[in-house]
Amino acid sequence: MTESFSRASGPGGQNVNKVATAVELRFEAERSPNLPGPVKARLKRLAGRRWTHDGALILRVEETRSQARNREIARARLAELILQACKRPKPRIATRPTLASKRRRLEAKAHRAVVKARRATPPTE
Repeated sequence: MTESFSRASGPGGQNVNKVATAVELRFEAERSPNLPGPVKARLKRLAGRRWTHDGALILRVEETRSQARNREIARARLAELILQACKRPKPRIATRPTLASKRRRLEAKAHRAVVKARRATPPTE
């Protein structure tokens, strides 16, 4: 895990131009021996564009004017992402709609069709 600091973008007056408060946290997740394979795969899916081609997770935080606070936020986000990746998703069990739910759906469709049909202009004789 490496951290680098740069100047933050956006408003902030001279503080933005002088102080490197933005934090870029780089975590080499693919090479981490502490994360099992399935957790790495879930982490990659959760990270999205923040995942690099060489298997690193990059988090950039520039929310506050304090470098220390930005570091804390970045580390908390990394920990939250890893905790989410550690949770195994519940397997989906395929189910079929009940007969009653099918009937309710068809009745609702028929009712809606009647409502729309009544809106139509009556035929001229």
